[in-house]
Amino acid sequence: MKTKTRMTLGQHFAELRRRILWTFVVFVIALVAGWYLSPWLQTVLTTPLLRVWPDGELLYNGLADGLMIRFSLSVLFALFVTTPFALWQIWAYIAPGLHRGERRVIWPILIASPILFLCGAAFAFYILFPFVFGFFIEMNQSAPVPAVIMPAATDYLSFSIGMLKVFGLAFQLPLVLVLLNRVGILSRARAVKMRRYAIVLIVTVAAVLTPPDVVSQILLALPMWGLFEASLLFMRDDENR
Repeated sequence: MKTKTRMTLGQHFAELRRRILWTFVVFVIALVAGWYLSPWLQTVLTTPLLRVWPDGELLYNGLADGLMIRFSLSVLFALFVTTPFALWQIWAYIAPGLHRGERRVIWPILIASPILFLCGAAFAFYILFPFVFGFFIEMNQSAPVPAVIMPAATDYLSFSIGMLKVFGLAFQLPLVLVLLNRVGILSRARAVKMRRYAIVLIVTVAAVLTPPDVVSQILLALPMWGLFEASLLFMRDDENR
């Protein structure tokens, strides 16, 4: 029977340094790739707007706007690529020191978290954006005075990327609830009793994080409510712990 060998403090630091270095290398490679892919990324991000506003144009109101947009998209792409790799490196570093039960709880969360983030971002991109951008364009075009609609490219990209992040993070709700349940902080019975308060909180968060129109608030609140109800299915009862 094999016995585990304990690592010294110096070996732990060397292992941690190695994993951080590899993560940094992957980030740099992804950053360079993102620089060349950034024009395509900008095209993809502006597609929802141009679908509801075919003749629309974005304004570059500074000489450095093009450079800053390309660099920002490069960093965004690098973070998107590096985050799963970094999570895996963290898992590989801490997993040997965890008990079997702790590993069984954590590794599914590490896998499900990026998937749920992508689901949330896709929901915002394909469902929310057409409603929100259509609402904004219609409101501007119906202004009582003649108006030229030409939003700044930096503002549009900041808004759209911010909404993708909001929905991606909002879709992490089941993981948070299930994790709290598995570590014994939140029981399923208590979560069921807190349902009415959770709904109020979800509606409030949706109102704060989304643009000031009812449609976008509902489009965020309903999925979060559904995810809350779905998380109850994966929670364990107290007697099953």
